[in-house]
Amino acid sequence: MKTKLIFALISIFLAGSWAQKQSEISRLEWLLGTWETKTSKGSLYETWTRKSNTEFQGKSYYLNKKDTLLFESVRLVEKDKKLHYIVSVKKHNNELPVDFVSKMVKEPASVVFENLQHDFPQVITYKKWVKILYLQKFPAS
Repeated sequence: MKTKLIFALISIFLAGSWAQKQSEISRLEWLLGTWETKTSKGSLYETWTRKSNTEFQGKSYYLNKKDTLLFESVRLVEKDKKLHYIVSVKKHNNELPVDFVSKMVKEPASVVFENLQHDFPQVITYKKWVKILYLQKFPAS
């Protein structure tokens, strides 16, 4: 009986330790891959790849017939237990990157980035269920 109790306590401790060490960026692994949505300008794609254990890279681009038009480039970087959504958009903000910092949210399949000093947008939200409903994810190649 004591052995089972000790084993159970050790298991709970190890599980708690693992959960604390899990990185913020690992919560967003569902984002990795290529997503598509149809717009009046053509198909808008968003592709996310892992650059390292603390950084994802993303890019958004339109495909219109045979033309590929880059819309924005994004670095999603984990720093000091916060996620930074650092975006560079063609022909905006002198093409300088803008940093949006993650806010705490209770929903595990959601992330909110905020920069109240930026003109527009000031808030960027990703929700896993929205991606599933509105965008098609392509299988990894």
